[in-house]
Amino acid sequence: MDSDGWGTLVPAVLTEVETAVPVVVHAPDPISLVGTRGQLLDEPMVELVDAGGGPPGAVAVVLAESLDEPTMRRLRQLRAEGTRVVLVVCLLREAELLRVVECGVGAIVWRHEATGRRLCRAVLAASRGEGEMPPDLLGRLVAQVGALRRSGTEHAAAPATGLSPREVDVLRLVAEGMDTAEIAGKLSYSERTIENLIYGLTNRLQLRNRAHAVAYALREGYF
Repeated sequence: MDSDGWGTLVPAVLTEVETAVPVVVHAPDPISLVGTRGQLLDEPMVELVDAGGGPPGAVAVVLAESLDEPTMRRLRQLRAEGTRVVLVVCLLREAELLRVVECGVGAIVWRHEATGRRLCRAVLAASRGEGEMPPDLLGRLVAQVGALRRSGTEHAAAPATGLSPREVDVLRLVAEGMDTAEIAGKLSYSERTIENLIYGLTNRLQLRNRAHAVAYALREGYF
């Protein structure tokens, strides 16, 4: 966690990336669009591109007041296009949180906390297929998944092929906020091994990203 108290699913120190990440901003009004682009304009690891012209690997930053139906349609469309998403939202109810994660959103930022630095962090996390969300949302996700397990109403989001002990160890460290390098050091594996393991389990279980994988592990009672 960094000095301003922002909790995440990835650590506060940014990992080095070779090139700037192309970013498309989707906003419900012109003022929000201009304001968000202005926040990101001076971030060297972000390259702003116009909507509809984003190259492969672009990250979409989606602004919304709440998770209304137009926003859900936008998220589903971006998921179908294979675009990674940062959701910047004012209000997100507990019943909506798992829907967002299962829709492929791995990074969530409260709108009132959406400074350029925080947006950049979320963009970089999303571009790596990692997850980032405020600590209160992470706690609510854990609580919601636990409630689903107890009630027996969890969604059948993935085939019940299970997780290996090594996969569980890795996902537990992801949930604690570690990135690939830290997990590799903690478990004495190479970073490539960790990346391949996470890619393999998300592909095998048809999960969207690391946040979705953590939700799956929680829901199935692995930790």
